[in-house]
Amino acid sequence: MSRDTGSLAAAPPPSSASLLPLVGGQICLHAGMAGLRMAGPLLALRDGHTALAVGLLLALFAAGPIGLALTAGRMADRHGYHRPVRVAVVLALAGGLFALLAAWLGGGERYGALCAAAVLTGAGANFGLIAIQRSAGRLARGGTDLKRIFSWLGLAPALSNVVGPVLAGVLIDAAGFGAAFAALALLPLGTLLWARWVPVEAPAASAGVAFDGGTRRTAWRLFRQPGMRRLLLVNWLLSTSWDVHSFAVPVLGHERGLSASAIGVVLGVFALSVAAVRVVIPLLAHRMKEAQVLSGAMLLTAVVFGLYPLAGGAWTMTACALVLGLSLGAVQPMIMSTLHQITPAAEHGQAIALRSVAINLSSTLMPVGFGALGASLGAAPLFWLMAAAVGMGSWPARKLGQTGAPGAHPPQS
Repeated sequence: MSRDTGSLAAAPPPSSASLLPLVGGQICLHAGMAGLRMAGPLLALRDGHTALAVGLLLALFAAGPIGLALTAGRMADRHGYHRPVRVAVVLALAGGLFALLAAWLGGGERYGALCAAAVLTGAGANFGLIAIQRSAGRLARGGTDLKRIFSWLGLAPALSNVVGPVLAGVLIDAAGFGAAFAALALLPLGTLLWARWVPVEAPAASAGVAFDGGTRRTAWRLFRQPGMRRLLLVNWLLSTSWDVHSFAVPVLGHERGLSASAIGVVLGVFALSVAAVRVVIPLLAHRMKEAQVLSGAMLLTAVVFGLYPLAGGAWTMTACALVLGLSLGAVQPMIMSTLHQITPAAEHGQAIALRSVAINLSSTLMPVGFGALGASLGAAPLFWLMAAAVGMGSWPARKLGQTGAPGAHPPQS
């Protein structure tokens, strides 16, 4: 093992007062991306681009983070919060400026600028998220704290997905795409303001982790741990469930003859249900065991997916969305708590990065498969196929409670 004086020791966790700046910083980064993810495709459609071109544009928001995630994780492990967050803000700001440039261009050049904006803002938001999640984990003093902290942190994307698109929509209607893109480009700068209240981690001798072997070797060592492979499988199945729901509900609603507003209500109830369960989890965290919650959530998700195609109208689909939101909303805090408990503390950033790569790779590739299956067979087989996969995935989820790693938080609840 090499000694790297630029690495960070496993110092005592900082004050829990740092959680609010972490939430605020994530909202500023994520809201800019969420707003651009809504406004960019609108501009592309207004220019007459095809649905395929719009789908590619949306995929680039997830493709951008894949190449930089492991670099972000390694940087967070070595330097703490502030350096990777500054890199994230630069990437996101550059993406916003490309979007602003797109508002002044025309034709293929405009679409190319929007694609560059998608890659950069997606990469920036994810680069910062890895540092934010790693720092949030350091606030915890055990499994119960981890669940509580990641439940509160999980509210940030929900709020961001309101702030960004609403801000973009209002500005597009009031002043045009240029004003909207300018405002979205400035949002990530708020992350730097919030960072002033995040404690700086002092560089110290490495806690026995060799960084000179490169990010790839360290990440591969983490991946070879049985607990990490199970966790990534469970995380992939549950993440894909989110993607299936977002894709298939509009298709199923269209097949049932529902209006656009009714379909919007179904998706809105799902989002509110996710937020609600994450507010409740901190109150019950001491009674929850991660493996039990994850396996139970997967079984409940499988049941709901099995029932969704049988829902005949808006009310029954809304009831399914409500239950599914409670189920999937409880997952992210448990995933992050488990991840921090089964990996060494000095490598949490790279473990989070591995999870990020898996999620973004899935979000880039899976919608193509959803589209092909949905176009040929309709929404129902997609729901039932996902129900079977998630149901079978509850077995490896149950076994997550049997694994641990030296240097990690003790698996307590």
